[in-house]
Amino acid sequence: MRNRRVSAFFNKKSYLIAAVFMVVAAFGMTGIYYTQQEKKQEEQLAKEQQKQIQQAKAEDEAREQEKKEEQEKKEQQKKEQAKKEAQKAREQAKAEEKEEEETEAVSGIIPPENDNFMDSPEVVAEVQTPVEPILHFDAETDLNWPLQGNVVLNYSMDQTVYFATLDQYKYNPAVIIKAEVNTPVKAVAAGKVTSVETMAETGSTITVDMGDGYSAIYGQLKEIPKSTGDYVEDGEILGYISEPTKYYSVEGSNLFFELQKDGTPVDPMGYLQ
Repeated sequence: MRNRRVSAFFNKKSYLIAAVFMVVAAFGMTGIYYTQQEKKQEEQLAKEQQKQIQQAKAEDEAREQEKKEEQEKKEQQKKEQAKKEAQKAREQAKAEEKEEEETEAVSGIIPPENDNFMDSPEVVAEVQTPVEPILHFDAETDLNWPLQGNVVLNYSMDQTVYFATLDQYKYNPAVIIKAEVNTPVKAVAAGKVTSVETMAETGSTITVDMGDGYSAIYGQLKEIPKSTGDYVEDGEILGYISEPTKYYSVEGSNLFFELQKDGTPVDPMGYLQ
């Protein structure tokens, strides 16, 4: 009888232990399941975050590319506009020259002094028309500097440079040469004045056609002695350095010197000796 009770007791204990093991195992499996689920969620979240980062980066690159293309488009439009204006100026100058030649030719006709001019030997007065010099620019010959001074801003149409006064980066079609006020500015080569005008950025500015499509632009001047249509000799004084415009107040007084070929800016440093 006692053995049966002991056997029954151990059987019950075995069941309890088995039940405990089953409960522990169930909890363990549940924990493993939830751990795996959390890991999957974390991996999914990491993938989504990475995807968002890549998408944001792609959007930034697209905006930068669009901005760059827009800037290049604007610069191209500026160059084309400058070229058109230069072409228009040349055409206008040629038209004025032609008109002057026609006027001189008409004024050179000598009217008869009396009604009997048919009875006397014909006398034709020789009228000499002023011969305008032929402009020729030799690109192989180095140009003289318009004045002596340090270059504070170099020509740069491939990439932007920093302008201290404007506190911004932009393209520079000229060289900015440091100079004291009242310093004389000389022509780098002979040519014909095509314009004398006042610009907001470069102040009093004179443009000289040197021939073969080359033009020189001198800005930040005062007391310019020449007018449109006048001829200048190599080394002749074109004016004097003026106080800087508001666009160059930090850089100080200077000469704005731009060299163009067929209306497009080129680097003057490749021609100045």
